[in-house]
Amino acid sequence: MFGAFIRRKPARSFEQDDAAFDSTTFSLTTAVPRPAERRSDDRMPALLRVAKLITPEGEQLIRVRNMSAGGLSAEHGQQLSVGEIVSLEIGSQRVPATVVWKREGICGIKFDSSVDLGELLAGRKPRHGFRARPPRLEVQCKASLRIDKTYYTVDVHDLSLGGLKVEPIEEYCLGKQVVVVVESLRPVKGEVRWFADRKAGIVFDQPLKFEELAEWMGKRLEMASLKASYKRD
Repeated sequence: MFGAFIRRKPARSFEQDDAAFDSTTFSLTTAVPRPAERRSDDRMPALLRVAKLITPEGEQLIRVRNMSAGGLSAEHGQQLSVGEIVSLEIGSQRVPATVVWKREGICGIKFDSSVDLGELLAGRKPRHGFRARPPRLEVQCKASLRIDKTYYTVDVHDLSLGGLKVEPIEEYCLGKQVVVVVESLRPVKGEVRWFADRKAGIVFDQPLKFEELAEWMGKRLEMASLKASYKRD
């Protein structure tokens, strides 16, 4: 009877499983985490979720599942190849690395040198009133910005799940509520939090979803690759 019940149990969807990936686990080893791994060793507290991956083709965000001193496993959006040389921006550190395995949207990345997890996590320890800044993607594109009843066309310099940097903009916009449309992304509400030399930082009221920003960046990389191939021809 129990066997029949187990066989009838429906497969879990990505959305159901997504709750299991809300936290990143840190392992006290130097081994690169493997697919569907179940570690028995001690783990450090979950802190990190999203990091920036830099390849010769461009930048993308990855969602980190497991991390050790020797490497990590993560969800990725754009195509990666085993053996590809990459670098990772983790907190304030830039770490050279290599892709060592991949499976159905998940990859394993080996650091060139072991990282000090204690130092990494100590640097990200939350302070009272402090919200860690998400990793930023360097992009060059246009955006439409609405403040009150005035519309601006601005240049975007970097973009993250939590906000973006734009120019040109006027100082009176500081502290104003805005609506931003970056190319094909949906309109996003936010606030101008800082201003300097006609540049401004905008923080979104609600962060973008990892999936939508990853898809948007993937399309930009694909278009850039197509344009490069046309020029070579």
